[in-house]
Amino acid sequence: MKKEEIIIIPTIAKIKQKFKTNTIHNLDEKIRYEMDNVDVSKMIKPNDKIAITVGSRGIDNIDKLVISVVNKVKECGGKPVIIPAMGSHGGATDEGQIKVLKTLGITEDKVGAKILSSMEVEKIGVTKNNAPVYLDKNALNCDGIILMNRVKAHTDFRGNYESGLMKIMAVGLGKHTGCSTMHSYGLSNTIPQAARIIMENAPILFGIAIVENALDKTEIIKAIPKDKIDSIEPELLKKSKALMPTLPFSQLDLLIVYEMGKSISGTGMDTNVLGRFKVRGVKEPKLPDYKKIAVLNLRDDSYGNALGVGLADLTTRKLVDSIDYDAMYANVIPTSFLERGKIPVILENDFELVNTALKTIGPVENKSAKIVIIKNTMELEEFYVSDALAPEIEENSNLEYISDFKEWKFKNNNFIWN
Repeated sequence: MKKEEIIIIPTIAKIKQKFKTNTIHNLDEKIRYEMDNVDVSKMIKPNDKIAITVGSRGIDNIDKLVISVVNKVKECGGKPVIIPAMGSHGGATDEGQIKVLKTLGITEDKVGAKILSSMEVEKIGVTKNNAPVYLDKNALNCDGIILMNRVKAHTDFRGNYESGLMKIMAVGLGKHTGCSTMHSYGLSNTIPQAARIIMENAPILFGIAIVENALDKTEIIKAIPKDKIDSIEPELLKKSKALMPTLPFSQLDLLIVYEMGKSISGTGMDTNVLGRFKVRGVKEPKLPDYKKIAVLNLRDDSYGNALGVGLADLTTRKLVDSIDYDAMYANVIPTSFLERGKIPVILENDFELVNTALKTIGPVENKSAKIVIIKNTMELEEFYVSDALAPEIEENSNLEYISDFKEWKFKNNNFIWN
């Protein structure tokens, strides 16, 4: 970009957003209490092989939670095994899903349980809307299955059951085949039907539901008996949505996401934060209203899976060059939401991206542009704002400045997050 074309003008400051939270600190004690509360010792007989589901999301302290469940199962005389319950993630391969678990800190040596990773499934039923229901063969052959997953708003649809225990049964344990099927027949309607069939035909013992607060720390852990998952999960989903962090601005000219990735969100960038879904049949929310969205980097622990990059308008050469298209397409094609896998306008570096974005936001003077830069869509406690947002910040008692307004910092034309 020629010097005369450089148009970055707004200064930026880092601010902090205050959230009210109640974090569980003694996770092991809480897990044990909840498992005792559902009489786990009566469910597990000596030498029973017990499957514990683990998904691909970046749940806080997931390794510690898994270790606690594993140890409790052993104390009851059971033989715990870990089942990757992540649909088509990890490139839809046995090895890929083990690799995803490793990025979450879950290995056989660390958690003390064997990992049984396979894409083999068995058909166990058909829903009322004619969707075949599949389940991981390893899980199906166990004496019992303990479901564990975070309950939160889904990035694709709205319903009484979104991300949670019902979904990890229908989609996660369905592996690549089940994931594709659930998306083909419609997630909102099909997931609960499939999950009920699974609970009737597979050795589900109970579920452990996790709800995180606005700082992505564990706020609720609840063990739910199998026959109550159907009724209790919607209540937890409502609590999760109330705790979910959002940006405190309804309108922006430009939202810049410093990094995206599968450990951040199933769509790389949470659609609930972006205000974009790009899913046919799902109405885009009226708010927030962000004219342009840009994403700068793909996290290493995504292993090249940039599903969700299509939610942005602009991106960088370095992000595109880091994409493993086989891994991304193995994930995006089963969802049928192909828009999310499309590549936005590519700029050579962050500096050019910002300047190009400012050229395309419409009839707004650059110094008046409302810009927010977030690290990712999961960490919304601290972020950068342009000076045009100062009046809104001063009127919001939940926001405070961490730094003064300064010029943007770039190194080798890439934005420096500090």
